[in-house]
Amino acid sequence: MPRRTATMLASTLMLIALLCAGVFIPVPYAEMSPGPTVNTLGDHDGEPVLQIAGKKTYATSGHLNMTTVRVTSADYRMNLVEAVYGWLAHDNKVVPHETLYPDGKTEEQSTQENAEEFSQSQESAKVAALKQLDVPVKSWVIVSTVVKGSPAQGKLHAGDVIKAVDGTAVKEPNDVAKLVTKHKPGQDVRFTIVPAKEQAAAEKEKRTPTRTQDISMTTTTSDDTGEKRAIVGISAGTDHTFPFTIDIKLADVGGPSAGLMFALGIYDKLTPGSLTGGRFVAGTGTIDDAGKVGPIGGIEMKTVGARAKGAQYFLTPADNCAAAAKDTPEGLTLIKVGTIKDALGALKDIRSGDTADLPECGK
Repeated sequence: MPRRTATMLASTLMLIALLCAGVFIPVPYAEMSPGPTVNTLGDHDGEPVLQIAGKKTYATSGHLNMTTVRVTSADYRMNLVEAVYGWLAHDNKVVPHETLYPDGKTEEQSTQENAEEFSQSQESAKVAALKQLDVPVKSWVIVSTVVKGSPAQGKLHAGDVIKAVDGTAVKEPNDVAKLVTKHKPGQDVRFTIVPAKEQAAAEKEKRTPTRTQDISMTTTTSDDTGEKRAIVGISAGTDHTFPFTIDIKLADVGGPSAGLMFALGIYDKLTPGSLTGGRFVAGTGTIDDAGKVGPIGGIEMKTVGARAKGAQYFLTPADNCAAAAKDTPEGLTLIKVGTIKDALGALKDIRSGDTADLPECGK
């Protein structure tokens, strides 16, 4: 066989081998891409996203769209060809698999975690919106989760209201950890609680809970921060009672990043006029009970998805502004917000048409 022919054959076989390797050999990466965007003022799957009963609501117009990111599943393994294509694609982002699923987290675990964060974001959105309207909301500290095999298992339960630790009243979730870690591992700690069933019954009957319990347990050691500290194996959170019903109907969405847009949608429905003035506004951002807006992941995917649906303005968490401004979709104005008040101020300028002084990202 002539040398030139042999060389060409060898090169062809090597190319085929490389292509096969690219197709069949998995790589430790996952992909993020723009996901669906939903108008919080509108309908989804045939019913209103925001449903309010027991309080007068007002007609709205325009869009206040929450945005999402689509990700590959935990058990899906990209091949090299897909990874390279994702790196080259403008609207997608390829990241290490562990970025989306750390510590070998399963799809089920990730879904459950996202569902819990989504539920909490809805509660905080309601509280933040009502606080802006000076509507009183009753709040209390609860047991959010109990770690399996921990000292608290079987003694404390999700939904229990934590009134005090060692006789010291608890007002914020962070108070619980502060009081527990005053102990050394192996020492006893005493929780005063209202059992979850008693709290639920009191809420239903619109009365103050009357039954409390003192529960003692022995602390154990945690060294997850590099230093040993006392823990009992729970996470504390906040629960609320609202003066009227606010339901958020949106399936197949997880994570905390829709909080800001839910809060604005609730505020819009409870106030006369239109927050947007008929404009198409999208956005993202976590929100806490006080109305502070926090950063989220996948900002570049969300701006692309929002603009593709027709958004003119995008409410952007202040901590995400730098990343978002690097590649802003044409025709989309990124507005920096740090609180719900910032967002309401920006919307006032948008609906009035006075947008010259909007706090744009990158300016």
